[in-house]
Amino acid sequence: MANGLAGHEHDFYRFVANSTWAGNTNASWGEYSDLNEGFPYWFNGIVPLAYHLDDARLKGQVADAVNAVLDLQASDGWLGPETGSARLFWARFPFCLGLIQLIEADPATYQDKVVTALHRYFELMNTMLLDNGAGFVYQGNVANEPSAGDFQWGQVRVQDQLISLQWLYENFPQNNSQLLLDNMGMLINSSITFADYWVPGIFVTEDLYDVYGTGDGGNMFPYFHGVNAGQGLKQLAVFRRYTHNDSLIDTTQYGVNATFQYHGNSMGTVIGDEREDGLAPYQGAELCTAVETMYSMSYLYQALGQKYYADRAELAAFNALPTMLSPDWWARQYMVEENQPWALNMSELIYWNDNTWSSSFGLEPDYPCCTVNHPQGLPKFVSALFTNAPNGLAHALLSPGSVGTTIGSNDVTINCDTMYPFNNILSYDITASSGFDFYVRVPSWADPSSSSISVSSGNSNRHKRASTPLSPDPTSGLHKVSLPAGQSAITYTLETSIISEARPKDTVAIHYGALVYALEISCTNTSTPPKFYNPENEFYPDGYAPSQSRDYQLFNSSAWNIAIDPSTLEFHSSLANSSSGTTSLPDPIFAPGAPPTWITAQGCEIEWGLYRNSVPNVVPALADRTCQSTPATVTLRPVGGQKVHMVELPTIRLDTTKAVERGL
Repeated sequence: MANGLAGHEHDFYRFVANSTWAGNTNASWGEYSDLNEGFPYWFNGIVPLAYHLDDARLKGQVADAVNAVLDLQASDGWLGPETGSARLFWARFPFCLGLIQLIEADPATYQDKVVTALHRYFELMNTMLLDNGAGFVYQGNVANEPSAGDFQWGQVRVQDQLISLQWLYENFPQNNSQLLLDNMGMLINSSITFADYWVPGIFVTEDLYDVYGTGDGGNMFPYFHGVNAGQGLKQLAVFRRYTHNDSLIDTTQYGVNATFQYHGNSMGTVIGDEREDGLAPYQGAELCTAVETMYSMSYLYQALGQKYYADRAELAAFNALPTMLSPDWWARQYMVEENQPWALNMSELIYWNDNTWSSSFGLEPDYPCCTVNHPQGLPKFVSALFTNAPNGLAHALLSPGSVGTTIGSNDVTINCDTMYPFNNILSYDITASSGFDFYVRVPSWADPSSSSISVSSGNSNRHKRASTPLSPDPTSGLHKVSLPAGQSAITYTLETSIISEARPKDTVAIHYGALVYALEISCTNTSTPPKFYNPENEFYPDGYAPSQSRDYQLFNSSAWNIAIDPSTLEFHSSLANSSSGTTSLPDPIFAPGAPPTWITAQGCEIEWGLYRNSVPNVVPALADRTCQSTPATVTLRPVGGQKVHMVELPTIRLDTTKAVERGL
């Protein structure tokens, strides 16, 4: 990411480098909407990226950004370029999230300056909220006021501002404790709350096209917007920290389950080409939604402690996110379909409100929000790898990583070396000044009875414990290991098998561990310099972007219309003989053919038409599926590396199917 688009937007990308947040006055060039959200989105991601990597160049970008904005802070405390009645709170939400991360990452440099700026801003917020909700609630009779729809973005995404308020209250309240609490209460009371939507009988379980046609749903639209839905998954858990209303735990569980059951894809994100749709595999899911879903799921695991949320955070991180980014991270999609055998300018518009370039790869194939917002995905995921736990620490989101911290007076360092999720063996080296409890999360897809953990402590074999089965907590999925002072080594091995997830119309999505496997499709590509998202067929001036920034179309060069017999699925790994998780992986790993694991099955081509002459349609009914080619072995590979792919595969029983010979 640091060497790709995320790490270079500050150098050239107009919605960062020329943003009005940094003092530039040409809003038509430096902002893509009146919301002025581009720069704050980018800042929310560049802070954790810079500090996790300890990258001096990226830290310099952070310093330039924060100093520019804070130096321009208005005398009344406002952060950002807006003045007078044009002020709208929403874009400050991601910017404040970036600021609190910055204080945690580099308190010596930024704590005093940023804490002071935040208090000035929240004091102004208090004054505005007391003035009939100014900046948050549409007034309707104020000159130069943003539209009612513009206010809804902040009202439905208010949880992101509450997180910053709660953090400041807990860490640096100064003399503003009650003011911060009052702000929380006023924001919640004037919010668009998912508590009103996550109700059986109100929550829309149908494809929205069947309910609203091409309409937006009117007052329901804030709930239907795909990115709102991804961000909103954590909303009530954030509210609960203020209200202490435990009924919100069950409401959240219903909302998350219903969202993914009726509007989710098997790669871990929410289907919504702007507006949520249903489950058709040609319906798109936005890149912004993927990263917001990752953040919501990791937050929910820490806030509510239910293992399902951590499983879903990993599912999106290792599947939905990487499949939408080029291997070098210089190009991204706006929309991804589960069944996407090509990524190009479509013959016809298939989305509710997006252009025909949306599933191609590039700088901004459609709306620029995903260019500036996608950098938060993995860095904030890494921030959530390790969490506090009773008398110790937990490895909550499984991944290679390390942490050094103090638990009371106990200095603890943990290093996890692993090829997870491509190999389900995790090796830990741990040093502690006194004994503590270490926890590992056992994913729901793992078999605890055949999985195991072994511990070695000290410098003698007499401290080595034999491998023992896992006994995870049924709610959190955490397995506890009590460790002594000094050095310890842990080998944690997860066992699993292929899982066929039932999808609509007698199709399946194939999982092994934390990875989703898609039909391998070979492809060719063409590229051009980057285009504007609007007007969508005009190019940026020569020299505008670095040479690495290109727009790509991908064209399949192998068959995509394949049905498989699930009874023939077999898992393979080139790491099968590796007894540890520590051999190297290709870099980049999320590239075609790079992952060291694959699945084979017997399959054949079937008749399968297109939707609007652009993408594979809903699969033919099971009774109408017959082989149009001789059954053969097909290969499925991790979808994160498959930029063209078929994820929802129709099933067929090859032992009772007569193959149809076809000349090629």
